Amino acid sequence: MVRNWFYGLSLTVLTVIGLTALRWPGALWALVPVLPLVALGLRDALQTRHTILRNFPLIGHFRYLLEGVRPEVQQYFIESNIDAYPVEREFRSVIYQRAKGDLETQPFGTQRDVYRVGYEWAEHSIAALEPPAEVPRVTVGGPDCTRPYAASLLNVSAMSYGSLSGRAILALNRAAKAEGFQHNTGEGGLSPYHLEPGGDLVWQIGTAYFGCRTGDGRFDDELFRSQAARESVRMIELKLSQGAKPGHGGILPGVKVTEEIAAIRRVKVGETVFSPPSHREFSTPAGLMEFIARLRRLADGKPVGVKLCIGRRSDFFALCKAILETGIKPDFITVDGGEGGTAAAPLEFSNSVGMPGRDAWILAHTALVGAGLRDDIRLFVSGKILTGFHMIRALALGADACNSARGMMFALGCIQSLRCNTNLCPTGITTQKPSLVYGLHVEEKSRRVARWHRETLKGMLELLGAMGFTDPRDLRPEHIFRRVDDLRVRNMKELYDFLEPGQLLEDRDLPRGMRDEWDAARPDRWSLQPEAGQHGGGKIREE
Repeated sequence: MVRNWFYGLSLTVLTVIGLTALRWPGALWALVPVLPLVALGLRDALQTRHTILRNFPLIGHFRYLLEGVRPEVQQYFIESNIDAYPVEREFRSVIYQRAKGDLETQPFGTQRDVYRVGYEWAEHSIAALEPPAEVPRVTVGGPDCTRPYAASLLNVSAMSYGSLSGRAILALNRAAKAEGFQHNTGEGGLSPYHLEPGGDLVWQIGTAYFGCRTGDGRFDDELFRSQAARESVRMIELKLSQGAKPGHGGILPGVKVTEEIAAIRRVKVGETVFSPPSHREFSTPAGLMEFIARLRRLADGKPVGVKLCIGRRSDFFALCKAILETGIKPDFITVDGGEGGTAAAPLEFSNSVGMPGRDAWILAHTALVGAGLRDDIRLFVSGKILTGFHMIRALALGADACNSARGMMFALGCIQSLRCNTNLCPTGITTQKPSLVYGLHVEEKSRRVARWHRETLKGMLELLGAMGFTDPRDLRPEHIFRRVDDLRVRNMKELYDFLEPGQLLEDRDLPRGMRDEWDAARPDRWSLQPEAGQHGGGKIREE
């Protein structure tokens, strides 16, 4: 570890200089350049504000030197090759500033080409309003829920302990506790780091049932009941798929499977853990609804929902038909865009599978509206939501609330070193290596996450007021515009198909292709599934 090497090297150099000075006193002049460097390195190693400097004394300053010329470097990329400009890095810079409490305003206006195809904006009102004094919340809980939950409009998206370090989880949950937003556990189970701060949790149950599984990988009712009874567990989320690798399952590299993680997940230490691509407790849309009812009963009436990345439209229609046939409604549905991220995913899945967020959110919203189900089911959305405008756009397209993983990671200090799957994350966020985790100071990072959450919501509400609204529920697709070519712009209502309440249930005209897909969807099987409605479901590979 660089920090330990620094300690050892400093001690060695000072010892050599001291011993040499006993014979040649002039050697003490060597302390003139050495002592300031040693002092700076000690300051780096002992401070708590910057993880990179804490883990990499002295040499970590090179990173901040580069960061200091970031505006000039960004402008070079903008001017020389707009297609190569990494827009996400711009948002990362904004998140850093917001999380640290630095000045956010920028000189010389927008740095975007507003005539570029794909540029999006929100319409504003001449009669702008002051933003609401209180941040609205969303009540989650349908007719079968006896313990509804009031959720924040911006929350921590699913990230497991195992993928993230214990200190990173602690920082996120402390921020959730401080600011009153929910923290999704990811599919890795409940850990002490989720529970100790007392922040509100959404316990995610994946295909491997980590934290509530039997020895052979099946769902354990009693273990689930005991964990779901915890006070900080506010909602249960059943994960069907995720945006980064839909239909693939999860992967936790063996190098990250410590004794503690193995005990929480009930797997073997040091061995790569593969979650199966689909669930073993049900195999049909109707079976999914029955399992939701089972989870809600075991959780004593707490809200239960599902998370998925949408693939075939007919599969989501089948889910809607299963709700109508069984009468069992999930309390919420989380829709993850295909652009979602993860610590490890095959390139083909990350780049080429899964419906992009905006398209998926609109489909889920309008399908629930068309099936007459929208009033009782809340819609959470995720997929590169990093700013207040991203929230405004998602809410205008039908979302009730937003989840962000990437934004929370940047607020923690992620520098996108892209070593998430190697256990060598230099910021201590996505590693289980103690020498690297050491650098992540929980108190400092939790304050940054809390500040980013608070200021992003503030920015969203200021945009809302500028648009002439005081309630996010007033936002509509026609309030968001997109440039479609050099001369034309369209609002989102003009670009996408939106249904009227109950339109799918009536013999009315539907957008092209939608009627055939709705008619083909069945509650007793997913599209292209055999008539018997059965499939293997897979099992955890623990070799």
